[in-house]
Amino acid sequence: MKTLSKSTFTQKIFLTLSLTFLLICHQATAQFETLSPEAKVSLITVSPGKELYSGFGHSVLWVSDPIQRIDRAYNYGTFSFETGNFYVKFLRGTLPYSLSVGPLYYQTAYWESENRSIKEEVLNLSAAQKQKLYNFLENNYLPQNRLYQYKFFFDNCSTRMADALKAACGDSLQFPGYTHEKRSFRQWIDKYAYKQNPWADFGMDLAIGAPSDEIATPEQATFLPDNLSTAFADSRIKIGGQTLPLIASKRDIFIAQPADHAELITPMIFFWALAAIILAFTYWQIKKDKLNFFLDKFLFGFAGIIGWFILLLWFGTNHGVTAYNYDILWAFPLWMPLIFFITPTRKPSWFQFLLIFYGFLLLCATGNLAKHNLVVIPILLTLITRVYYMNNSLSKIPSGGKIANES
Repeated sequence: MKTLSKSTFTQKIFLTLSLTFLLICHQATAQFETLSPEAKVSLITVSPGKELYSGFGHSVLWVSDPIQRIDRAYNYGTFSFETGNFYVKFLRGTLPYSLSVGPLYYQTAYWESENRSIKEEVLNLSAAQKQKLYNFLENNYLPQNRLYQYKFFFDNCSTRMADALKAACGDSLQFPGYTHEKRSFRQWIDKYAYKQNPWADFGMDLAIGAPSDEIATPEQATFLPDNLSTAFADSRIKIGGQTLPLIASKRDIFIAQPADHAELITPMIFFWALAAIILAFTYWQIKKDKLNFFLDKFLFGFAGIIGWFILLLWFGTNHGVTAYNYDILWAFPLWMPLIFFITPTRKPSWFQFLLIFYGFLLLCATGNLAKHNLVVIPILLTLITRVYYMNNSLSKIPSGGKIANES
C-alpha cells in the first residue's frame, strides 16, 4: 500500500477545506433577501412597438418592496449583439437570450420614449408565495442560470412569466391560459403584424412552415404578452383556504398616443403591381416576337435563392417551426442555377421537362394561398406568366447559331 507523505496529506486537507469553504459561500450567496409584508409582485405588460423585435409586445415581472428598498424588474427578453457569430446564431435559432434585472423606471422610460402603453397588474399572492417567486427569479438571475435558448412561440419573455408563477405557487394556482379564442400560431402573428407591419408579416410567413399552422393550446397562446395578461386576469389563486382572483388590482402606467402604422406600399400592392407590369411586358414580347430571358433569369434566380434560404431554415436551424415549408413549391431552389442554362441561342434538352415539372409545382402551391393572406396569388400569377412565355419560346431557339430577332 502506498503511504502518503506528510506534505501531500496536508495539501489534500487544505484542498478539501477550500472546497468546503467555497461551497458554504455559494450556499450563502444563494440565500436571498426576505421580503417585507409591504412587498408586491406585479405583471408589467407593454404594448407592441414599431420595430419587428417589439411588434408583439413585452412582459416583465416586477418585485417592489419599499421597506427592503427592492425595485427589481425581471426581463427575459435581453440579448447581446456582441455575442460571437451573432447573425449565424440568430438565423439558426441558437442565439442565447438572458434574464436582465434593473429598476422598473429605467425600462418604463425607454418604453414611453417608443410610445408604447404600459400596464401594471398587481398579483394577489400570500407572503410565502411572493417570497418563493422572488427566490425563483433571483435564482434564475444567477450567472449560471440567466442564459436560455429563446424560442419565439414556446419559450420567450412572456411564457417565462407563467413558468415562474407556476414554480412559486404550485397547485394553489389555477391557470387556464388564454381561452377567449382559438388561432394557429401563424394567425396570432397575423393579428399583430398584418396591419401594423405587413412586410414583416410577409417575411415571417415566408420563413415559418406547417408546424406554425397548428392551433395553439390556451397555454401556448400566452406566448403573446396581451394574451398572458388576459390569462392572468382569468386565473385564480388559493390563499389561506380561499380561492381568489390572481389579479388584485391594475393600473395604467403610461397610455400611448394613437399612431398611424399604415404603409403606402404593402406586399399585396407591390406584388399585384409587379404582376401587372410583367403581364404587360410579356404581352409586348409575344406581340413583337422578342426573345429574351433576362427577366426570367432575374425572377427565377431570385425565387431559387429564396428556396435555398427556406431549405436552410428547414434543415439547418433549431427554431422548431420552420420545417415543412410549402413555399418551396414556388420558390424552387434548383432554379438557381438551372435558369442560367437557357439562352436565346441554346436550349438544354431537359429544360421543357423542367418547365412541365415546375408548372405542376405551381399548381400544388395554390393549395397554400391562405398562408400569406392571399399575397402569394400575384406571385404565382407572375411565375405562371413567365413559364408560359419560356415554354412558347423554346420552339424559336435553334439548335445552333443566333436568330435574327434576338434582343
